[in-house]
Amino acid sequence: MAIPILHFWEKYFDNPDEGLGSTYERFIINDILFKIVKHYRIKNAIETPSFGFTGLSGINSMGLATKKVDMTITDSDLKRLEMIKNIWSETDLNAKFDFIQDYSKLPYNDNCFDMAWNFSALWFVHDLEKFLTELSRISSKIILLIVPNRTGIGYIHQKYKGKKDLMISFKEENIIPKNFIVPLEKMNWKLMHDSLIDCPLWPDIGMSKEDFLSNIFYPFFKKENKYSNHHSQLSIINFYKGNDVAIKNKVLKYNFFENHAPEVFKKIWSHHHYYLFLKKKS
Repeated sequence: MAIPILHFWEKYFDNPDEGLGSTYERFIINDILFKIVKHYRIKNAIETPSFGFTGLSGINSMGLATKKVDMTITDSDLKRLEMIKNIWSETDLNAKFDFIQDYSKLPYNDNCFDMAWNFSALWFVHDLEKFLTELSRISSKIILLIVPNRTGIGYIHQKYKGKKDLMISFKEENIIPKNFIVPLEKMNWKLMHDSLIDCPLWPDIGMSKEDFLSNIFYPFFKKENKYSNHHSQLSIINFYKGNDVAIKNKVLKYNFFENHAPEVFKKIWSHHHYYLFLKKKS
């Protein structure tokens, strides 16, 4: 499972070099979020939990903030929450940051957020049903859950490599779709759409995507792409700071599979699967 994030998440705050894989992933997530905001007229949202399998923690909702969505970010680690605050302060984007020690009881009023969402974070929740009950209570329109693609070869490979950490640190049953779909449907939520996403040219494997492209997929990649240089910092945070406005086009040129691969292929290649729920009218 991208196990290093468990032990080395702090390093990204010192050097936010996330590499090609995480940077591509974040722009794909933004595309989904932007469509939801426009279609459902989202004005405020909460990302809870915010800690998932990615590089620099706590910044997945920055895209929403660029669309003037009033954001709340939560984390269960006080030190990490302060670091998240600091990285947001380096941009012109704003959010509220809350420490949540127990995700089975969220300190918010009923229906106070238009949308609640998280990315690859469900398996850090101790009691899934209680958490979903709270998510249902505080959300008035939308719940968006993005989980790892359990049928992907990258997931299966990393699961085998990290099986000890998986047993100790995660609740894998939380990301089995039926385990969150069924409870939410009972809570008056309708699954509007689900789709396999994050399907670039590289598999979700525990190695540098730059190395994969240069050594396996594209022998000429190292010569043509500056991001093959491990000393070049690649992170979406530079995009939000306005330091690299061209980065989106640079990384999304690897989206051929994303846009054209058949579903049967995406089942073994995509890195994530998203589930969009709409609250039914009473």
